[in-house]
Amino acid sequence: MTSTALRHTARALSAAVCLTLSAALPAAADGAAESETATGRTVISTGHVDIGPRFAEDGWTVQIHDGTAHPAVWRDTDDVVLQVGDPARIEAPGGEEFGFLGDSGDDVWVLPQAQQEGVVWPGWNSQDAEVTASVVREVTWELTDVTGPGDFVLFLNGAFGTPETVFDSTARLPQETGIDVNTHVHGNWAFTEPGTYLLDMRMKATTKQGRTYDSRRTLHFSVGPQDPEKAFTASDSAGSDEDRKTRNSPAHARTDGSPDSPGSSTALWWGIGAVALVGATALIAVRRRRSRRRGGREEPAPAAETDAPAAGKGETDEPA
Repeated sequence: MTSTALRHTARALSAAVCLTLSAALPAAADGAAESETATGRTVISTGHVDIGPRFAEDGWTVQIHDGTAHPAVWRDTDDVVLQVGDPARIEAPGGEEFGFLGDSGDDVWVLPQAQQEGVVWPGWNSQDAEVTASVVREVTWELTDVTGPGDFVLFLNGAFGTPETVFDSTARLPQETGIDVNTHVHGNWAFTEPGTYLLDMRMKATTKQGRTYDSRRTLHFSVGPQDPEKAFTASDSAGSDEDRKTRNSPAHARTDGSPDSPGSSTALWWGIGAVALVGATALIAVRRRRSRRRGGREEPAPAAETDAPAAGKGETDEPA
C-alpha cells in the first residue's frame, strides 16, 4: 500500500485510451467557468460532478461543478449532498493491497473512477478559465479533517490495478496533493460505513503576479439508505463521540485485511484497470506530496505555497 508520505503521478495509459475516454465524457467546465453560482440545495445521486477552484462572484473559492444540470452550473459545496446509494455498495476484495477497504466480504460503498450508471461520478478539475490563465503550475488540495461513522479513502487505479492512495482518513491529517492547472481527474471515493461524512478541504494557489489565494470548504456525503437531507444540517460538532471519527493520529490506522482473493462484486468497477480521465491536454498529473504532519517532522514548503489562514471565499494575502 502506498504510504501517505509518497508523491506520485498518474498519467493517461495511451493516446488511444485518452481519445476514447474523452469522447465519452461530458464537458467538465465548458461555458460554466464564467457563470454565476447557482442557488438552492440539491441532492445528487447520479451523473457527473467535479470539485474545483474558481474565481466566482466573490473571488477565489472551491465549488462543485454540477454536470447533471442543464446547462451545467457551479454550486457552493454547502448546497450539495452527494448521495452514495445502494448501487455503490460492493464487497471489499480483501488482501494486502485492498486492506484499507476492510476485510474480504465487508460492505463498502465506492464511487468508482470509471463512470457507472446509477452512481454519482465525482472528479476534480482545475479548468476554470481564470485559474488556467493566472495560476502558477498547480493548485494545492488539502484534506484537513474527516467526520463520519467509518473510514474514507480516495484512491486511484494504478498500473495493473494497484491502488494508489490520494487521501486516507485513517492516516494523520492534514494530507495534500497537487492538481496541475487545466486538468480533470477522477478517482475512487470509498466509505466503509453508512451515514453522513463531512470532508473538510482546502485549495490554495499562487498566481503569476505572486498573490496567494486560499479557500476552505466542506464536502457533504450521504452514504447508504439514510435520508440524504440529513447531510445538509450535519456539522463537525454534531453526533456522539462514537459517531464522530476524525482521524488525526497513526494510532487510528487499521490493519490490512486477510489475503483472500477479490470477490466477484468488485468486477463492476475494478476490472476496468488503470483508468485515467483527461482534460484539454489529454494528460492528467496528480502529484502526491508529503503530508504536513501535526506534531511531527514537516517537509519545508515551497514559497509559492505560503498562505494566510482563510475564512471564506476570495480571501487573499498580499502579493509576495
